[in-house]
Amino acid sequence: MEATKEFGLRNVSSICSMSEMDDYDLTKLLDKPRLNLKREKSFDERSLSELSIGLARGLDNFESSYSPGGRSGYDTPGSSARNSFEPHPMVAEAWDALRRSLVFFRSQPVGTIAAYDHASEEVLNYDQVFVRDFVPSALAFLMNGEPDIVKNFLLKTIQLQGWEKRIDRFKLGEGAMPASFKVLHNPDRKTDSVVADFGESAIGRVAPVDSGFWWIILLRAYTKSTGDLTLAETPECQKGMRLILSLCLSEGFDTFPTLLCADGCSMIDRRMGIYGYPIEIQALFYMALKCSLAMLKPDAEGKDFMEKIVKRLHALSYHMRSYFWLDFQQLNDIYRYKTEEYSHTAVNKFNVIPDSIPDWVFDFMPTRGGYFIGNVSPARMDFRWFALGNCVAILSSLATPEQSAAIMDLIEERWEELVGEMPIKICYPAIESHEWRIVTGCDPKNTRWSYHNGGSWPVLLWLVTAACIKTGRPQIARKMIELAENRLLKDSWPEYYDGKLGRYVGKQARKYQTWSIAGYLVAKMMLEDPSHLGMISLEEDRQMKPVIKRSSSWTC
Repeated sequence: MEATKEFGLRNVSSICSMSEMDDYDLTKLLDKPRLNLKREKSFDERSLSELSIGLARGLDNFESSYSPGGRSGYDTPGSSARNSFEPHPMVAEAWDALRRSLVFFRSQPVGTIAAYDHASEEVLNYDQVFVRDFVPSALAFLMNGEPDIVKNFLLKTIQLQGWEKRIDRFKLGEGAMPASFKVLHNPDRKTDSVVADFGESAIGRVAPVDSGFWWIILLRAYTKSTGDLTLAETPECQKGMRLILSLCLSEGFDTFPTLLCADGCSMIDRRMGIYGYPIEIQALFYMALKCSLAMLKPDAEGKDFMEKIVKRLHALSYHMRSYFWLDFQQLNDIYRYKTEEYSHTAVNKFNVIPDSIPDWVFDFMPTRGGYFIGNVSPARMDFRWFALGNCVAILSSLATPEQSAAIMDLIEERWEELVGEMPIKICYPAIESHEWRIVTGCDPKNTRWSYHNGGSWPVLLWLVTAACIKTGRPQIARKMIELAENRLLKDSWPEYYDGKLGRYVGKQARKYQTWSIAGYLVAKMMLEDPSHLGMISLEEDRQMKPVIKRSSSWTC
């Protein structure tokens, strides 16, 4: 690849302090004691909950969030030497590895490849730029004051959205975003071209539902980081957002505000029993809706979408908080459900049979803690824990402050199961034996405690670190990062780890997996300067809360 510019690590100055937030100094969190898994309270839960509200006042007012000079949306420098700590030796190695993964189109960086593994004989599609995979890379570059590659990526992918998308003889929706793209270089003609994959080359031929949501979330992160409102306001980006929203907000036969999805449509891109209404997609959907609401222009077309978004947010937040949430009390209530209830007064609205509750969940559920379960649909509840969906629920404020704290409590209470020796389990528990054969179709890659079936994924470090900072538990993230630093560089940055404790490098894991590298860097930079959280954290708009009224059928 030819590069006209060397992307060197930027030395960030400390020219500005948190002038508006002196009472809420995030850096004080770094002085808190390290994780103690046996204590009753994990942290002073008051500190960052209040801080998050104070810091994010401007998040809902998009136009007032201008923050020039590569700063985060909180009017602070991208990093502060005054508050920084001595970087770990792995950091420089990680940056070198991340820059080796850069992809160039006509001498301009447009993304990072999925993995830079020379030892692997089978490249498959790991030499492509994946939309979801690039997000942590993009955040790393934004936090380091290098926004150009992110802007180039956003513009290139929105161009690809306009392509005609066909799988066999069927045409995909106009708003569908690609799962990935590859840059082809012709040395003879000295030309570059792009080939995009909208699912027609994917295993199982499933189109990615999450790509469009990640694109919207990244567009907002770019805007919050740079203060550049012009990109989001371009006709191309405005149209791109509207097309994505058109696919999601269209009316049909659904009786729920959640999105109905096929298996394999997200980070878990193989058959794993997540068909229906998976938590990952619902949380990303909610976050993308809130980001779009902040960025859409209130013109004739935009205003109509904004009204639809507000209505959907009300319904979606109520549905998710009411029916997907599980804690000790809720589990006990489901255990005592009556079945075959008819009419709108039913308590067991989805007719879930209590005998279908798996045995493991009774032991897994602590008295202090809770989480959003994997899926809810008629007569079916998937009680598995999924890390990405729960972390995004915290960052988007789909989870209430109480629910967010409970998710953190669960991670502490079930540290060995969810974190073990390598953070963090993509889902828990693994499915095995007969259930594995039925659910995965005997998938040899998703065997128990491997890959998507209970494997441990270092990329999730950035998401769980952001969630820890937002909920006032940075010591949890610090402990996870220390665990990762024991192995990641020595093991050549694997894609995932296998085993109940995440002790073994995954049997088919690629080395030098770019999002494992970027996820580590983003986690480290957020701990160093927690104001970076503003790029990917949203606060609940209290003015948008609907008034909850009793049903007309309610009786004492």
